[in-house]
Amino acid sequence: MFKQIYSIASYTLLEALRNRLSWLMLIVALLGIGLSGFLNALALTESQATQLALLAAFLRFSAAFLLATFVVTSMVREFNDKGLELLLSLALPRAAYLLGKLAGFAALAVVPAVLFGLLTLFLSSPTQSLLWTISLIFELWIVAAFAMLCVLSFNQIMAALSATLGFYLLARSITALQLIAKDAQLEASNSQQFMGMVMNGISAVIPHLDTFTKTEWLVYRTGQLADLNSIVLQSAICLSLLVAAALFDLYRKNI
Repeated sequence: MFKQIYSIASYTLLEALRNRLSWLMLIVALLGIGLSGFLNALALTESQATQLALLAAFLRFSAAFLLATFVVTSMVREFNDKGLELLLSLALPRAAYLLGKLAGFAALAVVPAVLFGLLTLFLSSPTQSLLWTISLIFELWIVAAFAMLCVLSFNQIMAALSATLGFYLLARSITALQLIAKDAQLEASNSQQFMGMVMNGISAVIPHLDTFTKTEWLVYRTGQLADLNSIVLQSAICLSLLVAAALFDLYRKNI
């Protein structure tokens, strides 16, 4: 089964490279440098900090968007071309197929994370850039796993991609939403208390991606290796749940 997973992962990574996804990542990196440099010229004070903050935020979101788009489009295209039916007609467990695809997407996620992390070296310390890069890898793994689950559930590009991006934005802003709901609860109305309970419930079941890949690590150099403990723990729990849900969804399909 390991050889089957390795073969599918290798093919998935090769497909991404042949689709010139690496060139698109390079274009995004150059675009981020240009935009951040433009803001650096406009800023009156703390120009380097402004440039680095914009560059880090732009690269982080671009990496998540590019990876989610590739995961969704490649799997939907494979479904439409009957590639999944062909693979499963062989002596191939569905779990091997799913884990192989996820391993390929995980390997692909390392490419933009390392590329974009190298760009931050020009404006930040090596230790902070390394911490930021490792955190971005875990963040992209969660995005890839959730995108796979959405594809298996919706089988449509727009629905799966919209759900993935919605999940990503919610996970990045969940702490801020909790604080807003907590302040609103001070007025003690029933609707505001209900919204506070909803936010707390959502916060309990989704990863707090706002604690991942923090821009302040690069700008103020506040990142510590201990910060990775929470990131690794959240990633392990979230990935386990997402893979289990995706396996359940795949096995229940009548293919």
